[in-house]
Amino acid sequence: MAHHTLKTSYSDLVDRLNRFPQGAPPSELLNKILKVLFSEKEAQLVSLLPIKPFTAEKASTSWKLDIATTRKILETLADRALLVDIEQNGQQEYALPPPMAGFFEFSMMRVRNDIDQKALAELFYQYLNVEEDFIRELFTRGETQLGRVFVNEPALSSDNALHVLDYERATEIIETATHIGVGICYCRHKMEHLGRACNAPMDICMTFNTSAASLTKHGHARKIDKIECLDLLQQAYDHNLVQFGENVREDINFICNCCGCCCEAMVAARRFAILNPVHTTNFIPVVNEQLCNGCGKCVNVCPVEEMTLVSANDPHHPNRKKAVLNEDRCLGCGVCVRSCAVKCILLKSRSKRVLTPLNGVHKAVMMAIERGNLQHLIFDNRVLFSHRALAAVLGVLLKIPPIKQAVASQQIKSRFFEKMIQRMKI
Repeated sequence: MAHHTLKTSYSDLVDRLNRFPQGAPPSELLNKILKVLFSEKEAQLVSLLPIKPFTAEKASTSWKLDIATTRKILETLADRALLVDIEQNGQQEYALPPPMAGFFEFSMMRVRNDIDQKALAELFYQYLNVEEDFIRELFTRGETQLGRVFVNEPALSSDNALHVLDYERATEIIETATHIGVGICYCRHKMEHLGRACNAPMDICMTFNTSAASLTKHGHARKIDKIECLDLLQQAYDHNLVQFGENVREDINFICNCCGCCCEAMVAARRFAILNPVHTTNFIPVVNEQLCNGCGKCVNVCPVEEMTLVSANDPHHPNRKKAVLNEDRCLGCGVCVRSCAVKCILLKSRSKRVLTPLNGVHKAVMMAIERGNLQHLIFDNRVLFSHRALAAVLGVLLKIPPIKQAVASQQIKSRFFEKMIQRMKI
């Protein structure tokens, strides 16, 4: 009987996680991960929480517990970074983050003694790097992806720097953030427990705004100022790390500084490149073949292995090589530009700009439409529905292209939504 209860609690939690646009495919490995992070009782309670931010009062109603007990449980979960607590208009709200980018990373952003991080790292590696279903679901479904690449700003020329929008600059995200935190890189920390980490900096995972406020409050990230964060960004540039951040224009919550060997996003970009699992920058490198000496430095630093050396076909120098780029799979990060000693690689603007969702609501709606689970986002009735959240979601729906509006309408089967779309067309 106890075994049946345990299975039900964690399977219910898995069902709850898969109400997110980016979910977590059921797996025995996933159950083992959740059992490390959540007690059976916690799994049962968290499975009842809504997708959208909620108050302690709403959780109390959903859990059928008194408010004092509810607050204690919520704070305990927030202390372990399983929930994010947010202050909105003077009121404390909570949100269950998705597994990634979310509580998977948070569990490894500092050294902890309350959980077995080595065992957790091994489970993460098997679930994400061996089993692959999770990574495939996360990075290869739909057109709207979780994250995007930021251009390496020192690689920009004075001319193309004029074409970079503020939200495309990591420096601008740092300068305008309300809160900044830094923690241990989840990916390299995981690989360190497996004896496979590279020598890139570890204490360099950046969080911003509401996420940073919660993570620094509970000690999962260290609060830093803009000057230190800019210094860390320069350190990332110096180590040829790629800036991979949240795929939104406003209120960005994270920028990871990724290596090609440990980072799941970069690994996915290599394994599933044809499916565009990571949004590129609006730039592409161009190699001047006459100047290229075939040194191979750009090949060595490319995080997705899309720069290669081929014969230069020079009859006077038969052994001469030149660098060639696979443009279809290039991230446009610009790391190769800075590595070139002879300055034969320059960035140019892509012919078509990459579109970035406005904010988290916009991104969630687009991902939900493309992944076929918009109804979970709209009719999230685990606790009392928030009219403010409904207004935000519908506001996004009314601005998306007609084809995607039709798909959304089919998914939620809502006459109300159809009438709103029709009125907008008048």
